Amino acid sequence: MSARGSARAKLLAAASARFYAQGVTGTGIDVITADAGVAKMSLYNNFRSKAELVAAYLESRQEEFRELYRRRLRDDMAPGARALAVLDAYVEHAEGAADFRGCGLLNAAGELSDGDPGRALVAAQKAEVEQMLRDALAPRDDADVVAEHLSLLLEGAMVRGGLEGDVHRLRRARDIAAGLVGEC
Repeated sequence: MSARGSARAKLLAAASARFYAQGVTGTGIDVITADAGVAKMSLYNNFRSKAELVAAYLESRQEEFRELYRRRLRDDMAPGARALAVLDAYVEHAEGAADFRGCGLLNAAGELSDGDPGRALVAAQKAEVEQMLRDALAPRDDADVVAEHLSLLLEGAMVRGGLEGDVHRLRRARDIAAGLVGEC
């Protein structure tokens, strides 16, 4: 990895930890560069602005989720099991947080103003999750409706779990979802 790539990775890791723990607006550039152990100029050599760093953070969180989901998929899975793999990936992602605060994407979006590109990115990412559910359930006649229900259940559980600082709501949502898709 080049020095630039290494600085970028360090900056993104530092920003990710701080943005999740303290919020996007509550985290300054100086704290991120100090945590990353790089010069402030390294930040601007790798990201044109804090907004670009926030976008990279949002994309990296979504990619972490995608990878957790991909690792669960098998060719022989029934549609319901494939849909539950989405929820299982959410649970694992939440359990991996040092101090669970809910969805990092939704938390960041809540801080960004209307019209901010970061909000649009989060909306697209949430639509992607619902599409994953729809695709998983595609052979079923009720795929669209059930995917929407699962999406709302999942995101509601994520919000409540984040407020309570406990992944129990996500686990409960997964159990409810298993009943909805017939995979009890």
